Amino acid sequence: MERSEEIRNLLSLTPQEVIEKAGDKLIVCKDLEVLHTTFATHIAKEIKTNNEKNKPTKLILPVGPTGQYLILAEVINKEALSLENCWFFFMDEYCDQNGKALLESHPLSFKKIANDLFFNLLSNKSCMNQDHIIFPNENNVHKIVDLIDGQGGIDVCYGGIGIHGHVAFNEPQKGVVNSNPRKVTLNNYTRTINAIRAEVGGNLENFPKSAYTIGLKQILSAKRIELYCRNGSPYDWANTILRIALFGQSGSDYPVTFIRNHPNYTIITDWDTLQQPKYIL
Repeated sequence: MERSEEIRNLLSLTPQEVIEKAGDKLIVCKDLEVLHTTFATHIAKEIKTNNEKNKPTKLILPVGPTGQYLILAEVINKEALSLENCWFFFMDEYCDQNGKALLESHPLSFKKIANDLFFNLLSNKSCMNQDHIIFPNENNVHKIVDLIDGQGGIDVCYGGIGIHGHVAFNEPQKGVVNSNPRKVTLNNYTRTINAIRAEVGGNLENFPKSAYTIGLKQILSAKRIELYCRNGSPYDWANTILRIALFGQSGSDYPVTFIRNHPNYTIITDWDTLQQPKYIL
């Protein structure tokens, strides 16, 4: 079946049919507030469980969604959770026209966003080891595989899903399923939807055209994968990709579809994103 026909069929499913078809691979939250709280709670539980076992916690984390981080900081502070044995591998970071990762002073810097919404809100940094916070850049992108392998692999990969099915910035590309950390060119779908949401006034000419990203191979090698798919805006941009991620045939044209080969994955969404679009083309 051609992808276009497959998508028409998927969009014809009612929300209840999607829930029944997806089974335990899908969690539906009432709204975004519940989704973000669920996200934060799951991360905190992973850290707490490993701390109790005196084991390190190794996570892949996104900057998008971001609503979970304020809640997570509150939980960590309230419960006095130590982050001393945590490794946080962030998915990606934009880079400039010279191939250098954006400085933290740049408004689109993922590192800036993570610090503002999470790390800077932690009491006493919760004994955080700054060397264990990894954002891919021109200096470390070729070291990330060894860093992850040296820690025994990733416990959980948490992430979002892009409009064209990217996870991290693993854009549709032949062989993407075996990709490692690298510099990538962002496709026009990604740049457009990200520019719409970034409060830059639709400035496509100066929006980053490239980024550093962790590879899909590292994501798929995590012991568990949790992806959070939500519109997060008045636009119903994520309703289609949610259904493709859950049921679409695996293929490099929508990289998220490869997660269904993973033995332990879950997609979390909200009722708004679960709805059928007004028009099915």
